[in-house]
Amino acid sequence: MAARAVIALVSVADVVATELADHLERRGHDVRQARQPWEAESLLAGRGIDVVVVGDSVSQAEGRDLLRRYGGQSGGGEHGPDFILICRPADLLDKVLALELGAADVVESPLNVRELAARVGGLLSRRGRGTQELIVLENATVDLRSAIVMHRSGTQEQLSPGQVALLRLFLASPRKVLTRDDIIAAAPAENADAFDRSIDSRIVRLRRKLDTETITTIRGAGYRFDPPRQFAD
Repeated sequence: MAARAVIALVSVADVVATELADHLERRGHDVRQARQPWEAESLLAGRGIDVVVVGDSVSQAEGRDLLRRYGGQSGGGEHGPDFILICRPADLLDKVLALELGAADVVESPLNVRELAARVGGLLSRRGRGTQELIVLENATVDLRSAIVMHRSGTQEQLSPGQVALLRLFLASPRKVLTRDDIIAAAPAENADAFDRSIDSRIVRLRRKLDTETITTIRGAGYRFDPPRQFAD
């Protein structure tokens, strides 16, 4: 089993750090925090960090210094962590300088924590360290690995193992009509009552939880998953 990706939060405001750490840890990542730039020295010097998020309470000079010292290529050719710097909207020059120094991303405050978590996830995927399987539907994003439905409203719901299996079955067969027998064979229910009309109930509950119209009932035949346009091809 691969080691968990490690994300360091350096001088990130408590309210943001708490919510961001919760998002990342629920997705299987290891989050470490340093409240002050000097505390980050030993954390980053020890290597093993994949992504560093630097808060806007750090001066831009301190943020750039951390980026110079620990980002990019190390002397041994090993690639350092990717940096995301949080900056204030007026700091355009500092934003450009950070990007020129090799910051992977610069995010303006105030920020959306879910968006920031998604940006971290994108960097981890580029490093081959991503643990998410994200499916974007009309009104929600589903992280299949953690079985979490993230609604546009900001609320989250947990999928049951049976619902994950059912969704994976539809994802593997887009635009194909699946019969009740297909579903029973490939994604059995979590109890013995898996036949006939109980399949209808499972589909209804899954549709409701995903807030989606992509799973269509084909009368007398079965069910079909029609991917959203951005998911197709």
